[in-house]
Amino acid sequence: MPAFPALNDRNKADRLIVVLGDQLDPTIGPVSNATADDVVLMMEVDEESTHVPSHKQRTALFLSAMRHFAVDQADRGSRVRYVERTDSHNTHSFEGEIARAVDACGPGSVHVTHPGDWRVMNKLDTLRDELGIPVEIHEDEHFVTPLETFREWADGRKQWTMEYFYREQRKRLGVLMDDDGKTPVQDRWNFDEDNREVFKQAPKPPTPYTPRNDAITDEVLDLVSRRFKDNPGSLDGFRWCVTREQARRALDDFIENRLKLFGTYEDAMWEGEPFLYHSLLSAAGNLKLIDPRECVRKAVEAYESGDAPLNSVEGFVRQWIGWREFIRGVYWVQGEDYPHRNGLDHEHDLPEFFWDGDTDMNCMRDCLGQVRDHAYAHHIPRLMVMGNFAMLAGVHARKVADWYLAMFVDAVDWASNPNTIGMSQHADHGVVGTKPYAASGKYIGRMSNYCKGCRYDPREKTGESACPFNTLYWDFMLRHADRFRSNRRMAMMVKNAEKMNKETRVELTTRATELRESWGIV
Repeated sequence: MPAFPALNDRNKADRLIVVLGDQLDPTIGPVSNATADDVVLMMEVDEESTHVPSHKQRTALFLSAMRHFAVDQADRGSRVRYVERTDSHNTHSFEGEIARAVDACGPGSVHVTHPGDWRVMNKLDTLRDELGIPVEIHEDEHFVTPLETFREWADGRKQWTMEYFYREQRKRLGVLMDDDGKTPVQDRWNFDEDNREVFKQAPKPPTPYTPRNDAITDEVLDLVSRRFKDNPGSLDGFRWCVTREQARRALDDFIENRLKLFGTYEDAMWEGEPFLYHSLLSAAGNLKLIDPRECVRKAVEAYESGDAPLNSVEGFVRQWIGWREFIRGVYWVQGEDYPHRNGLDHEHDLPEFFWDGDTDMNCMRDCLGQVRDHAYAHHIPRLMVMGNFAMLAGVHARKVADWYLAMFVDAVDWASNPNTIGMSQHADHGVVGTKPYAASGKYIGRMSNYCKGCRYDPREKTGESACPFNTLYWDFMLRHADRFRSNRRMAMMVKNAEKMNKETRVELTTRATELRESWGIV
């Protein structure tokens, strides 16, 4: 890591510009117009890797990307105050380092782009009262939807339906619309039905672009291996983009080599193939190394030039301007209590095998192994395998959310919490979804090859050889029958569960309890 000039003996700063670890876009916020009279503050603080036990690759990604950004800022002429983890004066807290920088640099005001975490926002609010100088929080221009625009859209709606929000986004932004600005191209908003194909044989997807580690990244990997050796996950095979240039190359690689089949196989899974045709850009997007407008523009250009089909392009666009913006709006507009909701009243612990993948369930072993080895899994393993399992097993939603925040390289609070609390665990009282994403082993068998190599039988509901997903699914329906009986999307499955004879129902609940006991979560 290059040493930055000491600032204590320099002239006082007009502004102290705080850049957080997931705000690495030089074109947004106060850093975009920093002058030689300002000081740019960046901090490596241990509390960001310890408030949840952060995966080694997640920690390494943040540190390497931050250090690259700081070097880039210095090359642009900014006065950078960069506090490394090994700095003997490091307080290892945001508020401590901001206060120390104010004392050292004497700025007239502090400026920071809107954070992505209620926890950090509360720290900034506290500093406003303690520093004695103005603390200004700026709109995060990385997102295409200002929070006030989302509030206006959500105001008065009984149900916040992402699909309706997404359609308004398409119209507002003029993306994939006919010339009248009101009609979607090919007269369809959504191609989900075309994006559920499965592999008939082992797929051979192109190898995604993998950046070559430089001296800064190598130094970070060494630091993490020593200082955070007890954190979960492996550092082997670290492959993530840490600069804007790398992220743009990754985007171009995806558009050229994998976008064509991305939509078709968007929901498919295959043992030993964690990446398939997915873009792997969510981490770069959430650290602001790449702009969503750029991702959308290049995908749309691929459609317009005939290089990619509409079902793939629309699915990719929906991720960036639909789901991603919707989830951020939910996080902030729902309020500070949102990440702590537990709407299904689940209370069990997370099984220990979530941390190391040591389980005899083939689908869980492979998916958890992807997370252990890459800090990554695409949205179907996250939702319909690991998240589905945790919900069916009755794990407390907060414990599930903390695991997702800890273990995924793209995890930041505004994105991870609504996706987990709301979509995955259905614990937000129906804000994100009108029904839980609950599925038996039949779904996993249909979308993957996992069941072929598993010791459990996906056709059985009870008994020691029955697929645990089947047992837990029907136990879930019986436990929550009163809750979901009036839900039109769940009523049929509840009815089917209650139609089972008493002996079968007892066998299901008994076996589900035995499974939880075997996993140590009762």
